[in-house]
Amino acid sequence: MLRWRSRRGMVENDLFIERFFARYVKHLTVRQAGALSALMDLSDNDLLDLHLARKTPAEVNPELDRDDVHEVLTMLRENR
Repeated sequence: MLRWRSRRGMVENDLFIERFFARYVKHLTVRQAGALSALMDLSDNDLLDLHLARKTPAEVNPELDRDDVHEVLTMLRENR
């Protein structure tokens, strides 16, 4: 279900997310899935800004300035 929910309107975001799932789907923890779910609540532009490190989670939404969100962002960025 999380994978389906992760489908985005911007191709760039879809590419990042598909690579993430290809690499981590079998090892994703509940904590990481929760962080990814929180990221999926963002607009496509905010999500892309986070992927590309143009903004920090705190700049997008202070509630996202959490260790689990930072961990998932690192994982997403490893696949660039």
